[in-house]
Amino acid sequence: MLKIVLVPIHRAGWPFIAIFAAATAGMWMYAPPLSFLGVVLTTWCIYFFRNPDRMTPVRDGLIISPADGVVQMITEAAPPEELGMGPEVRTRVAVFMNVFNVHVNRAPVPGTISAVKYHPGKFFNASLDKASEFNERMSLKIAMDNGTEIAFVQIAGLVARRILCFVKEGDTIGVGERFGLIRFGSRVDIYLPKEVSPLVSVGQTTVGGETVIADMQAAEGPRVAEIR
Repeated sequence: MLKIVLVPIHRAGWPFIAIFAAATAGMWMYAPPLSFLGVVLTTWCIYFFRNPDRMTPVRDGLIISPADGVVQMITEAAPPEELGMGPEVRTRVAVFMNVFNVHVNRAPVPGTISAVKYHPGKFFNASLDKASEFNERMSLKIAMDNGTEIAFVQIAGLVARRILCFVKEGDTIGVGERFGLIRFGSRVDIYLPKEVSPLVSVGQTTVGGETVIADMQAAEGPRVAEIR
């Protein structure tokens, strides 16, 4: 039970938690009727920046979800132009994070960070398809030891105004390791290698660092799921 309640908080959240707590203290002093609202918002802020450990599958060939959330869409699209991966389309899996999801992002595969490209943009609702093209984003590419390149993108949303990326080009990263965070509500897209089918379905809930998005060693076609 303590492990459920006492979840580690990401260091990027402490300044915001302090601001919310200070505002709540001010409400207690000068506007007591509003203090309950301050407590609720401070509690939510602590909850938002939680940074739990995850049990990451480490078998070769697996592609793991980079984010907690819901699979918003599975479409065919070319990776962001700034990554230099060409115009050929790949299967893109978009995971939408609401303001109650864990927002720490994790590497979908192990390898070397071969590209980190920031692209300024707008702040449309991240659940919209056009968010991939027009919203502010941080595009990353991992080069695996076998030569496979995986592209994934942090996308700012309607509420999110700050993308944090903790890695740089040349860094080595393991699957499931933390690489970034987005404040507050957003989306992460991942582009699968050619001829690799997703093992998740639209509407499925994913757990960052745990849910298997695809298996590069599998011959299985796109997986179909039904609401039961």
